[in-house]
Amino acid sequence: MNTLNSPVLTEPGHRTLAEGRAMGRELRKRVPRSSHAAWSPAADRPDPIGLLQEQDRSRLAQFVPLRYERMVTSPFGFLRGSAIVMASDLAATPVMGLQVQMCGDAHLSNFGVYATPERNQVFDVNDFDETLPGPWEWDVKRLAASIVVAGRTLGFTREMNRRAVVGCVRSYRERMWKYGEMFHIDVWYARIDPESIRRFVGRGDRSYVNKELKKARRSSSLAAFPRLTREVDGRYRIKDDPPLIAHIDDEELAQQLGALVEGYSDSLQEDRNVLLRKYRFVDVAYKVVGVGSVGTRCYVALLMGGERSDPLFLQVKQAQASVYEPHLGPGPYPNHAQRVVRGQYLMQAASDIFLGWTGIGSIDFYVRQLRDMKVSVSVEDLGESRFVRYCELCGWALARAHARSGDPAQLSGYLGSNDTFDRAIASFAETYADQTERDHAALLDAAQAGRIPGVKTR
Repeated sequence: MNTLNSPVLTEPGHRTLAEGRAMGRELRKRVPRSSHAAWSPAADRPDPIGLLQEQDRSRLAQFVPLRYERMVTSPFGFLRGSAIVMASDLAATPVMGLQVQMCGDAHLSNFGVYATPERNQVFDVNDFDETLPGPWEWDVKRLAASIVVAGRTLGFTREMNRRAVVGCVRSYRERMWKYGEMFHIDVWYARIDPESIRRFVGRGDRSYVNKELKKARRSSSLAAFPRLTREVDGRYRIKDDPPLIAHIDDEELAQQLGALVEGYSDSLQEDRNVLLRKYRFVDVAYKVVGVGSVGTRCYVALLMGGERSDPLFLQVKQAQASVYEPHLGPGPYPNHAQRVVRGQYLMQAASDIFLGWTGIGSIDFYVRQLRDMKVSVSVEDLGESRFVRYCELCGWALARAHARSGDPAQLSGYLGSNDTFDRAIASFAETYADQTERDHAALLDAAQAGRIPGVKTR
């Protein structure tokens, strides 16, 4: 029961909280909350390997095998790299019509800590390559499925994984209820800061949180400078570390990228444009990032200020069409990089001061700092109790992000105060995790059969 063809307006307008919640409750008649539990592969479900290989056509061929090597390691690795597969599957699931700015790839590893422009730390969603206006349920379901897939990869029991999913969705639902009661401007300014995280996790995990936050504070351009560069004939150069970091053989492309870094400042606020122009472009190299992004054009650029110890590393990353565009239509912006940047500004509590966009020919790029107190939690290192709390924290962050662009009063009215929706999503997540494991097995079979050249399987 997909209602995308008849979306309900999400703008709160001048409705009262009670009116908004009543509208949300009314939507349960169209799409019962329990209906979200259902999922089964369609008879004409596209071949997941075929969908992935379609994406290979627009990627740098020499890095495609590395993408698949990262995906074959585990079902969680597969899920991280296969947003296009889940987008196709989600398009057939029930939605009740309210739309938000979707992250589009809201799995467990796409949340983390970074610095606000005021140099304060916040926890938030941190990946927006697939962002589009769309159904809020799709983000929730991708996050929930990633919890079960990750939990199984870590060897947790079915009961533990279900507890983690229910906790995540309950956190989303309860936070959305609170955001519905807040003034719009207070929702806009809401953020998950270090003190909020410490209170949330409880006394037993505060030392762990403090350690992770301290690690994030050390993640800066200045701290990365000696590790990522070397001096050659009095000039700093980015260190090659193939295949993860390597200089570009095409001198013309390197010059274009240098011009791109200097020219993208037109997309920045004027004050940040002034700051960027205090730095000069020095060097650029290709950099492999993530799982799903491997093979897209991604570069790291080194800029230097007036002093030899004043570096700035920028990441220049290609933006392609969102995997949801075949199902939702194109975004409202003239290029994909602007779509990514605008979606990030809309969802995050605060964004990188150097976040902007530009392009080379038909290729769109967005730009941001490479190191700015950023750290993502290593899901693989979490024990059971921390895993559950982390999932709940991600649910909170996703609710805050959705509340900015959506109508939290209507959403909370639909979600309600009991656990009907939580349990439905937990059932969906278990069923979809089964499918992800089957798709991962199909990828292993394809690699062993030679359909994916250059990929080694264990």
